[in-house]
Amino acid sequence: MKVMISQPMKGKTNEEIKKERESIVKKLEKEGHEVINTIIDDFLEGEGNDYAIRCLAKSIEFIASVDCVVFMNGWNEARGCRIEHQVAFDYGKFVRIMED
Repeated sequence: MKVMISQPMKGKTNEEIKKERESIVKKLEKEGHEVINTIIDDFLEGEGNDYAIRCLAKSIEFIASVDCVVFMNGWNEARGCRIEHQVAFDYGKFVRIMED
């Protein structure tokens, strides 16, 4: 199954994001899943609503290309993750919640 990971990212560097998801990526790959890289390097700098909306648009594009969206701890407290969850659910993607 092709999967993407949704996690709270606000205020974190790409390196911090990669480190946080490292063990989940390994677990998913061990289960035989293909984890796509959804860390957005295109928008290296930015802030405010325009930046957030561009990142969210890219995330929705990723959702269209996967079978499953895996949500990390704290997803329900992050606006972008909640939107991704709603999109994944409404469009019939498999949704998996990962607890630490």
